[in-house]
Amino acid sequence: MKPTPETITLHVPFRVTKRGGRKEVQLPEGAPVQRRTDNTMVKALARAFRWKKMLESGEYATIAELAEREGIAPSYMTRVLRLTLLAPDIVEAILDGKRGPEVTLARVLEPFPTDWAAQPDHFGQNG
Repeated sequence: MKPTPETITLHVPFRVTKRGGRKEVQLPEGAPVQRRTDNTMVKALARAFRWKKMLESGEYATIAELAEREGIAPSYMTRVLRLTLLAPDIVEAILDGKRGPEVTLARVLEPFPTDWAAQPDHFGQNG
């Protein structure tokens, strides 16, 4: 006679939240978390530093000129260019997928302190 497998019930507490238009599973405090790089944030950072280089090199004289070439609004370009003012440790955390859930693209496109020491508090990353 063939043994029948036992049924095991496993309860995993979690909640589903929206992040950047996608649903994300949030595990309870203390659960091991495998971070993923936010490709949208990485692309925004890459664009910001590329645009900064293009402006600093003199390839384009103004943000308006570069924005026209890229086919985007100058106001949006200005907000993305501000990403070059993020503290190096915050940029590194974004690139490594280790930034906290409060560091979203929408949040970093809003005005933030340019003083690197004030940025962790602003983004809720202190401690």
